[in-house]
Formats: sequence, structure tokens, C-alpha cells
Amino acid sequence: MDLTIRPATPDDAAACADIYAYYVRETYISFESEPPGTEEMARRIASYSAGHAWLVALEAGTTDVVGFAYAAPYSPREAYRWSAETSVYLQQGRRRTGAGRALYEELFERLAARGFRRLVAGLALPNEASLGLHTALGFEVVGTFHQIGWKHGRWHDVMRLQKDLAPALGDAPPAGEAG
Repeated sequence: MDLTIRPATPDDAAACADIYAYYVRETYISFESEPPGTEEMARRIASYSAGHAWLVALEAGTTDVVGFAYAAPYSPREAYRWSAETSVYLQQGRRRTGAGRALYEELFERLAARGFRRLVAGLALPNEASLGLHTALGFEVVGTFHQIGWKHGRWHDVMRLQKDLAPALGDAPPAGEAG
């Protein structure tokens, strides 16, 4: 699949909201109960782009958003400022096309350039496709919260994964970087 990946803008909010709405309504992959609207999605894009990154994938030669990936603060506490939590969502029918990998690889480059050292992801289980993507891109399973989320009439486990962006940590980045 030939894609163009670029930073998201507020103009992408409606497309991102449409993609994400499926996961909120029809799956347990997102634990949100109501899909955010365009205005809320635009707020999230602006917020996460400011300190981290939010990218969209377009089918090459078009303006059609087929997926998005973003990073958000892992925790608001100062000690975690060099860590970020990542997510990727694709239009239905776009799984296993390379779009998720392309979005994540670009996201990781941008986060590393901003001084981030560790990435974290949470996967509601079962989710073999997402687990396969994350492990193929270097995430390691660090634990599972059992029966922590209730959605669609049943309890779901959430697996936590971690990826090193800077294998040799050394000292913290200079002030002004990361988060």
C-alpha cells in the first residue's frame, strides 16, 4: 500500500473520529463507551501534537485518511516525562496492509527526535493482530492486568507492552526536550 504520512491537523479530526468510532462502538479494543465527536478529536489532536505527536496516513495521491497513530503522556508525573503511550487505529479493512507499521515507524522516529526514551502500549485482549504488530516493532510484554475492563457484557484483560527508543539511557535529556 502506497501511503503518505504526515502530522495531523484539525482538518483531519472528522476522519479520525470516523475511524475511531467503529472501535468504540463495535469492539472492546477501546474502552471508551461513546465515540468522541469531531470537536473533541480536534482537541486531542492539538493537545497530543503539542508535546508528543499525532500522525495520519493518507492513501497516496488522495486526501483520504486511512489511519492514525499518536503518542500521549504515559503519566502526568514529572518523572515519566520521557515516556509516552502510543496507539494506532486503521480504517476497517486496512489491517495487515503495512499501514499500521508505517504509521508507527514514523511516530517512533518523531518521538525519538523529541527526546522520548520509552514507549508503552496497552492492548485489550484478545487482540492477536495488534499484539503481532507491536512485538514485530520491538515492544516487549511486561505484564497483564486481568479482567480490568468491562465492555460489551464481559470482562477483558489488558496487556501492557514497552519499547525502548534509547537502549543506552544514560543521563536524562536536556531540559526542554520530551513532554
